[in-house]
Amino acid sequence: MECMDPRDPKPLAFDDVAIDFAGHRLLRAGVEQPLEPKAFGVLALLAGAPGKVFARDEILDAVWGHRHVTPGVLNRVMTLLRHALGEDAQGARYLHTVHGVGYRFDLPEAAREPSTAALPDIASNAQPRTSIPPPQRRASDRTSTLARVALWSLPLLAALAIAAWTWWPHAAPAPVVAAAPVVPAMERSVAVLPLVNASNDPNQQFFSDGLSDNLIDALSKFEELKVIGRNSAFQFRDSKDDSAAIGRKLGATYLLSGSVQRAGDVVRINTSLTKAADGSTQWAEHYDRPYKDLFALQDEIASAVARALQAKLLPENAESKQDDRPPSGNLDAYNAYLQGLKYWHDENFRKAAEYMTQAVQLDPGYAMAWALLSGSWSTVATFWNEPPAVAEEHMRIARDAADKALRLASALGAAHAARCYLDVYGFDQRAALAECRRAVQLAPGDGTVLNGSGYVFAQVGKLGEAIQSRKRLLSIEPLYLINYQQYARLLMLAGRLDEAEKYLRTAESLPQANPYWHSSAVFFRMVIALVRGDADAAMNIAEQTPSKYRGMNEALAAQISSDRAAADRTLAALLDDKAFVKDHPYEIAQVYALRGDAGHAVEWLQRASTHDLVFLPLDPLILQLRDDPRFIAFCKQNKVLPPGENEALSIDQIRAKLATRG
Repeated sequence: MECMDPRDPKPLAFDDVAIDFAGHRLLRAGVEQPLEPKAFGVLALLAGAPGKVFARDEILDAVWGHRHVTPGVLNRVMTLLRHALGEDAQGARYLHTVHGVGYRFDLPEAAREPSTAALPDIASNAQPRTSIPPPQRRASDRTSTLARVALWSLPLLAALAIAAWTWWPHAAPAPVVAAAPVVPAMERSVAVLPLVNASNDPNQQFFSDGLSDNLIDALSKFEELKVIGRNSAFQFRDSKDDSAAIGRKLGATYLLSGSVQRAGDVVRINTSLTKAADGSTQWAEHYDRPYKDLFALQDEIASAVARALQAKLLPENAESKQDDRPPSGNLDAYNAYLQGLKYWHDENFRKAAEYMTQAVQLDPGYAMAWALLSGSWSTVATFWNEPPAVAEEHMRIARDAADKALRLASALGAAHAARCYLDVYGFDQRAALAECRRAVQLAPGDGTVLNGSGYVFAQVGKLGEAIQSRKRLLSIEPLYLINYQQYARLLMLAGRLDEAEKYLRTAESLPQANPYWHSSAVFFRMVIALVRGDADAAMNIAEQTPSKYRGMNEALAAQISSDRAAADRTLAALLDDKAFVKDHPYEIAQVYALRGDAGHAVEWLQRASTHDLVFLPLDPLILQLRDDPRFIAFCKQNKVLPPGENEALSIDQIRAKLATRG
């Protein structure tokens, strides 16, 4: 391919990416990717001469003048550029590392140069270009609230309340020095299996799981080291599979496993790194240390593993340093935090809040605990059907905790995540989008950040960004059912129905410990049948749903049939179910929306609860109303995302898109 003058102001487009050299902008899927000036300078240099290998010093000289700049700065910039381009080092398509030399930018053969007019005009809402810190890492008591939400909303409700809040970055280990022989970067994928609790006390499980979490997050701070996420790796707790099978299922070349025992003031850890394919030991060590040295021990283990894999620590500056450990080194506060984290994963957010409160009382400067405290109470206040006065008090605590976390650590991704969800729950879409993008900037390679951003981007109407977050998460969490199901859902909302069904089948093939995911998958199948206009298939699925929702689903299926009498009859039967009608006005609105009766649909939406309306922007049934003035007025009145700002499609729009393709 012919090389281009990097000073050439003509824009360049390939796949869904556009580079506006003159405007210093990078856009993906029509959305400007926030880049600091030096990062864009590197991109312009490399993309201006596709196929040419630039040495590291050559890039540093051209962009920085090589003055007071370490090679680690370039490593950070390349990570940011890969994130902005929608790729990573393990699956690079455009930015390639030429080991021992530097970097090369490759263009697809079909690349073209668009006119400047073809680029979106986003100057009015462009995010400010700020200095982007290096990447960091860090997904109950059930009440009648869950039963009040339509099955279409259950996946988002459960995952939003359970998984998306675990965006928590963790402490970086000390830098390590590489040792021969060199392990190829493409083979540097590792899964941290949950450490076995070797204590006689089962109540110490939180401690061993917490140390496992810390290792996952610490290892993710090393360059070109792919670390499998917690949701997938923890599925192999007490697994009888051999290492080859586990590695194959997780897509991991190496497995880190071991045991931990806390006995009084002593911590004993046995751990080993094995090659998954043959089970051979690459490194193993036994540690017997005072509990007071726990933090140093965590860093030492991560550094030893990184040395074995020839991984270099990503650069980090003081401003962006993020840590799940208390800055004071208070082990009692950390112990409370780990117990709260255990209850978090168990979906008991009230209990999680109790322990996070203990953590911040023991160390008022503990920003990470403040962020989790905020997330716990905002989730309870929004979804747990509390009395209004109680919910408002918990939301006040959540707001104060998020503000405290941001004051203590303005570059903490978890703090921005906490604020982001408060904005979502308060229907402030613009603020939520800004906080979400900031959280992703701070943790672009974090699987749980990608999971959370997948929800938020979609809920504020940015379907393209949501899909990209989900797509990237697939490589980090290969066995995460929720991600496959939500990715399928987003693809459907974008009109990519065949792809949606493919990923839904994958989701259905994975273990489903939570019955809500099975129910939501069944409902998803019915929605696909509704989109395809297959009334018989939709009714067949509806008849197989749980009795509580069967009448509603049958009413939905009947609305697309040619038998109008049946449609009227099923709706009348649903309205006769007074208990259902009282608790599920939103679902009644869905039936009316699909029926094409906007007036009644909006009337029923007026009766819906606030937490139902949180999910409205992702409902292809309700979006049937998107052009109706009454619905538009309802959205404005209730601060719901205006349909004109929502990239998600209604059923009719999906059908129209399919028709143009077929």
